Amino acid sequence: MKTRRTIFFGLALAALLGQQPDAALAQQNGGRGLTYVRSAWNLDPGYLIFYAHTRFFGKVSNVSVNNNIASAATFWDIQGGAAFNYGISRHFELAFSPIIYQDNHKPGRGYNLIDDIFLSLKVGSLGRSGGSFKYGFDVSARFPSAKKHNLPFEPYEAGKFSFGFGSRFSYALDPLYPDDGTSFHLNFGYWNHNDVGEQLSEIDPLKDLIRVTSPSQEFLYGIGAVIPSDKFDFSLELYGNAFIQRPPTTAYSRENYTYLTPKVRYKAYRWLSLDMSFDIRVSGNIDNTVYGAVPQYTGIPNYPDWRISLGTRWTLLPTTIYAANERDILMRKAETRRELFEQIIKEQRETEAAEDELERIKEERRKAERELERLRQILEGESKRKQQQKGQN
Repeated sequence: MKTRRTIFFGLALAALLGQQPDAALAQQNGGRGLTYVRSAWNLDPGYLIFYAHTRFFGKVSNVSVNNNIASAATFWDIQGGAAFNYGISRHFELAFSPIIYQDNHKPGRGYNLIDDIFLSLKVGSLGRSGGSFKYGFDVSARFPSAKKHNLPFEPYEAGKFSFGFGSRFSYALDPLYPDDGTSFHLNFGYWNHNDVGEQLSEIDPLKDLIRVTSPSQEFLYGIGAVIPSDKFDFSLELYGNAFIQRPPTTAYSRENYTYLTPKVRYKAYRWLSLDMSFDIRVSGNIDNTVYGAVPQYTGIPNYPDWRISLGTRWTLLPTTIYAANERDILMRKAETRRELFEQIIKEQRETEAAEDELERIKEERRKAERELERLRQILEGESKRKQQQKGQN
């Protein structure tokens, strides 16, 4: 009965929350890693993870449109979505991530339902078997399915198909079970918004003549650490962006940002965990947007000062994880450790064989050099004898 209640609670929470691992490191991560910073380790083959998430920010402000000041109101920015991450093989992982709900602060109903959809392919778990250091990379695309774009309080997007790629580097103190020990992660990435020719405002195109003339591009970065325990994981990360090519002045989010994010994860069961994180913006309140064509939210910066995120992580496959007991888990870990040891021994033997082969090649080279030296001496001796014979004649 307790397990059923937990399953019901998890399903209800998953339905209420949402998650979106945006390739721009500005959304939550559904796979292995931290809130935003990704791990270089892939999901195990055959594992399917469902991650649900919601994040929110609120602040009191006045609204002015064309210098007409409205009354004060509390502005909320809420996003929710879902992510499915599947381990295809040891080195390949696929992520499908729709944003289910997004406040857009535009005239009309004021929200997108559904918002944009992301698709990512990750190549990871690269590096020496059993080693502490792993690396990987991913390619991602954003498909514009939302009705409204260029949103305040959210990372820049122009309603066009966009794409990017990223690199991941991870170091674990326990390389055989990186999730069970302290680990460190570093991400770098690039995003191309593919937005040339777009009008970012929603007013008459004859009144707003500003268009995107060069594709907006971003450099993305993130660094973080995870300290796990039996029931809780604690993490801290720093992530942000730097525009290589800024969008035009009618874009809300055309400034660089940096956030510091602590997170705690409660591991209720082997197949269910609950997350809570808190984003703290450490970059300044610079506002480079030119208002008039787009509404201004007085007293509120283009990026939230803070943001609270809640999420749940559910392992859907393999189903054997629901029935496994502690003994089964230990046996599987022992089997995994044995396979890793065998792989390490095999690589060591191959290395030793290669070293032996290299030594044999060196010995053959030394023999060839000695034979060439003997041949040179013989030729020099014959040359001297011929010269002596000529001298005697």
